[in-house]
Amino acid sequence: MGVVVVDDAPSGVKAPDGGWGWAVLFGGFVITGFSYAFPKAVSVFFKELIREFGVGYSDTAWISSILLAMLYGTGPLCSVCVNWFGCRPVMLVGGLFASLGMVTASFCTNIIQLYLTAGVITGLGLALNFQPSLIMLNRYFDKRRPLANGLAAAGSPVFLCTLSPLGQILQHEYGWRGGFLILGGMLLNCCVCGALMRPLEPPKKSEAAKELTEKKTKKKLLDFSVFKDGGFLIYTLAASIMVLGLFVPPVFVVSYAKDLGYPDTKSAFLLSILGFVDIFARPICGVVAGLKWVRPRCVYLFSFAMIFNGFTDLLGSMSNNYGGLAVFCIFFGISYGMVGALQFEVLMAIVGTQKFSSAIGLVLLAEAVAVLIGPPSAGKLLDATGRYMFVFIIAGVEVVTSALVLALGNFFCVKKKSEEPQTKEEAAEREELNKSEDKTPEDAKVDSIEVEQFLKDEPEKNGEVVTNPETCV
Repeated sequence: MGVVVVDDAPSGVKAPDGGWGWAVLFGGFVITGFSYAFPKAVSVFFKELIREFGVGYSDTAWISSILLAMLYGTGPLCSVCVNWFGCRPVMLVGGLFASLGMVTASFCTNIIQLYLTAGVITGLGLALNFQPSLIMLNRYFDKRRPLANGLAAAGSPVFLCTLSPLGQILQHEYGWRGGFLILGGMLLNCCVCGALMRPLEPPKKSEAAKELTEKKTKKKLLDFSVFKDGGFLIYTLAASIMVLGLFVPPVFVVSYAKDLGYPDTKSAFLLSILGFVDIFARPICGVVAGLKWVRPRCVYLFSFAMIFNGFTDLLGSMSNNYGGLAVFCIFFGISYGMVGALQFEVLMAIVGTQKFSSAIGLVLLAEAVAVLIGPPSAGKLLDATGRYMFVFIIAGVEVVTSALVLALGNFFCVKKKSEEPQTKEEAAEREELNKSEDKTPEDAKVDSIEVEQFLKDEPEKNGEVVTNPETCV
């Protein structure tokens, strides 16, 4: 791969909060859309796959389950790859994997091959894009980060409302094989998004700063020191409990409406209502989370969003007609959008930029277990009782419990951090930098003149985008 500028956020470089960051935000929007919507969009091909291979619905449903399991379960692997190679190369390779998986799936002759291609390979490719896009968004935005997270998270409902109807059109016109082939070509856009993720470096570097940068490239591939942070532990526990119930209502609401006697098209429209509301809820919540008074208390806003979502599930369990389910989908879309906009913003605020690449991988791994357990467990409860009310109640209780764990854990167990970012690593780096920059008064005078001239030339420039031939496309 040659010499690559490692795109870890350099010490002392402020996030641009704009500029090329908007291109990074657009890339994150597209990647988030593909990552969350694609497992659901593939489900429109299931009926044709059942006829083609003579299998049951549960057999084909494993394709979406494997996709989600790869997206969440490969978190630590993605963290290692990002810390070793950087975000851009990982995303370019991930885009190729995602596309290759769907293109190869169009030639499969049995369901096991689809598990490997459309499930494992495509899922791994999406995972290698999703996590680095969040990391780069964290590096490019600081003051506007809540808004940036909300806008990027809006990619999920937008793509869900787009890819599902597109999948139905492709299936009708070209069959499942042609549809998979075209979707595989669309996933190559992940490579384009990866090319947008330019690394940041300081505008000017002293020799001491260069030495520190070289030392940082030898850092740990996966930083387990995040487990010493009480806030991270509480967040991981709360997030794992939350995803047990968070994804259950969208999976069962359409079947709930069908069992009440409503036609398929009218029942499926409930998801369109949910997705439409979700599109606006995420960026609006990002704006609210960025307010001066709200942002320091963002973890409690996240807790409120989860409580709101949980109580929506509990009230939705009492719906016995289409109007009640429609109202449920409106309020669930609002609360679900709030959770989607805040979940990674809160994690970024807890662990900081330097440790986020490792923290997000470990959190996703913990959530992967809950994602695999949640919907199947709800399905077994439904089979045993035959009533959707209990499914919605259990989901609501799980989400409310996670909110209480997060809010009470942070209030009683987490001490307020000092305003100066004095972690051990940062303190050591700062001390070493100060020692290495001890110079004669003449040298210091020259440096001060250079700095003054640089500030006059570029007064508002914080981080620069690396644009050398080694890292640009």
